[in-house]
Amino acid sequence: MRDYVQTAATAARIADAQARYVHTIDDGNCVDWPEFFVDDCFYMVTTADNFAQNLEAGIIWLDSKAMLHDRILSLFEANVYERHSYRHLIGQPFITAIEGEEVECESSFMVARITREGPTMLFATGRYIDRWRVTDDEVLIMKRIVVLDSGHIDTLLGFPL
Repeated sequence: MRDYVQTAATAARIADAQARYVHTIDDGNCVDWPEFFVDDCFYMVTTADNFAQNLEAGIIWLDSKAMLHDRILSLFEANVYERHSYRHLIGQPFITAIEGEEVECESSFMVARITREGPTMLFATGRYIDRWRVTDDEVLIMKRIVVLDSGHIDTLLGFPL
């Protein structure tokens, strides 16, 4: 049986880190996005069908903080896309395991895409399947698998989810 107090306190710290994570993305300061991860992190975006079949290839597949930095750099220097922003809504983290400083959890999300000249639309729904490193000093993502509910992928999937 899990220690309810430890689980609740850990979930609150992860929820706070996730609130800061989406604030960074939604308010247009994606340059700081990689700072929510450990150096040897893993970040993947995949579909629910691919995840259920345990297929390893993702739509986005990054295996270090340096690759996350490169992804953000390409958004501003190499990619051409319609000006837009995101607005995330994230559910509370559901902790599935705690082993020392490593915490596994899942959180549901919805992301709206806001275009400057057009409508606001539902962009993506799904869940984060995460492994966090939670210490007294910091809460960082070790592994984030973004599992999209739909197999229909918008071509503007450039910014982090």
